[in-house]
Amino acid sequence: MNVVVGQSGGPTVAINASLAGVYQAAVQAGADKVYGMRNGISGFLQERLVVLNEILYNEEKIELLKRTPACFLGSCRYKLKSAEKSEEEYQKIFEILTKYEIDCFFYIGGNDSMDTVDKLSAYGKKIGSKVRFVGVPKTIDNDLMVTDHTPGYGSAAKYVATVIKELVRDTEIYDLKAVTIVEIMGRNSGWLTAAAALAKGDDCNGADMIFLPEIPFTMENFFQKIEERLQVKKNLIIAVSEGVKLPDGRYVCELAACGQGEDVFGHKQLTGTALFLAGECGKRFGIKTRAIELSTPQRAASHIASLTDIEESCRVGGEAVAAAMNGQSGVAAIFVRASDKPYCCETGVADIHEIANLEKTVPVEWINADGTDLTEAYLTYARPLIQGELTPYFVDGLPQHLVLK
Repeated sequence: MNVVVGQSGGPTVAINASLAGVYQAAVQAGADKVYGMRNGISGFLQERLVVLNEILYNEEKIELLKRTPACFLGSCRYKLKSAEKSEEEYQKIFEILTKYEIDCFFYIGGNDSMDTVDKLSAYGKKIGSKVRFVGVPKTIDNDLMVTDHTPGYGSAAKYVATVIKELVRDTEIYDLKAVTIVEIMGRNSGWLTAAAALAKGDDCNGADMIFLPEIPFTMENFFQKIEERLQVKKNLIIAVSEGVKLPDGRYVCELAACGQGEDVFGHKQLTGTALFLAGECGKRFGIKTRAIELSTPQRAASHIASLTDIEESCRVGGEAVAAAMNGQSGVAAIFVRASDKPYCCETGVADIHEIANLEKTVPVEWINADGTDLTEAYLTYARPLIQGELTPYFVDGLPQHLVLK
């Protein structure tokens, strides 16, 4: 028995832990070879495969992989067309699967990656292939349906909340009026921006306002709330999702023509939301403003990874293998929360049709009445996901990573 695993979409701190989980479970299940795709399905089509057994040959390598951010195998943003429009491509994929005697195909990724699993499993069923196709969830956006949460979210949320706390310390030292706007990733769902609410505690007031895409955004309302808060507090920290939208559906960053076109999946590429809003605040109030875009560090900060996230990400990789060994295909591994206090989350599987090409947004009832903060319900949901730390292996004062050469 041979299996193949690939990684796709945006990287995270935990995606390599899921790779480790798939690899370990596959070996334990008796796989002769565990192939890794270089750069996802795009690399698979070029037969750019590596034998992971020759790389992850001891526990030390596997533990180092878990502590390495981004995608060890490399990623891609490659959209498979429908089999009706590009059957030659599907035929080639299944020819490669046959050539390498691959029985199970695992794909670690987000929404678009689950779409790939969906299409390949459907085509395999159509032609009578026995290859099993299973998705392994991944995204810091936490926007996959069915699963309680997604691997990668806990670590990214821990990073966001930590940065907000540190920014609060930094901005409170001056006795002057100022507004700092922090832009956090999140196109249509505000899960990651919501993590700014976790910064609030006995030692920190947290973000003064949090704006998510789930609530329509207007400039006048934004200015009014800032004016109200500046009357009682001089320094404001405001967290905004990159995807906050106007009532007409346009992204706020489009007001400044900050958009950068679309990616291969038709998603508008967003940037400049905080910069635009900080500029407008400066003009409106005549005070010091600062824009901070957290950008890619949100998904690469392995030095502050959530231990819960890493451990669960490894487990969900193992669950995907178990599903394939049980003969399942066209499914994805998921998390099922058993309880909040004490926190207990189990793994399971769900039909890929319930996940692919769908988005889960933050429940509106978890957002407070004026749309600028999160309720206790969100904190109860999110706080367990950021618990614990996985210390990197330090060499010469810096974290050591496992790199595929």
